[in-house]
Amino acid sequence: MERDAEVIDALNQLVARKPCWGFWKLHDRLRLDGFGFNHKRLHRVYCAMGLNLPRRTRKRLPARPRQPLTAATELNRTWALDFMCDALYGRRPFRTLNIIDEANREALGIEVATSIPSARLIRVMEQLIEMYGKPQALRMDNGSEFTSIAFTEWCERQQIEMHFIQPGKPDQNAFIERFNKTYREEVLDAYVFDSIEQVRDVTESWLRDYNQERPHDSLGCVPPLSYMPRQNPIGESTSKLCA
Repeated sequence: MERDAEVIDALNQLVARKPCWGFWKLHDRLRLDGFGFNHKRLHRVYCAMGLNLPRRTRKRLPARPRQPLTAATELNRTWALDFMCDALYGRRPFRTLNIIDEANREALGIEVATSIPSARLIRVMEQLIEMYGKPQALRMDNGSEFTSIAFTEWCERQQIEMHFIQPGKPDQNAFIERFNKTYREEVLDAYVFDSIEQVRDVTESWLRDYNQERPHDSLGCVPPLSYMPRQNPIGESTSKLCA
């Protein structure tokens, strides 16, 4: 293999940077980088190195500092965000984006759609800010929508802090995890839905009840808006923000 040392070295360097690329991607990139290896020779060395075998790669999650969970004492200090998944009766999947204010556990909005990419996430946040004011910080997990460049740059422009919980530590976002459990039990698991519109309609009605009528154990058995009301509450529903 000594005569193929140059080929081996070039492949090792490129595979280290692009472990998911197949032979022809590697071949084309090496050609673009100025290597004139014959494709037959390159493939022989590629197979001899075992690169033709399946390679499993795992994306390393970013290291995050532990997020202490202390309830805010003022509204709009910290909003908690999380996604949930479910399916309609016809097995069509859908997602919900749940957003609460940690100070009084008020459900600010539940966005329901078949897909909620980062652009839609930003639109929902902008509408909630217009209705309730801007939060100082957001608490969330490391989902791709939350860590996307578009959303992180939007938060930076808005001067909103991003508090990412540590991977595999949902207890660091316990307020919304508890909210999710209630929403699943009282809405998602309680009804058979035929359409996204039905999910939105039931969610809209449930949100009003949750915020204004339903006693909350950790708030002294009073509803969120009785525990800490907003000075200028907006009556418009936020469960169909971008519908």
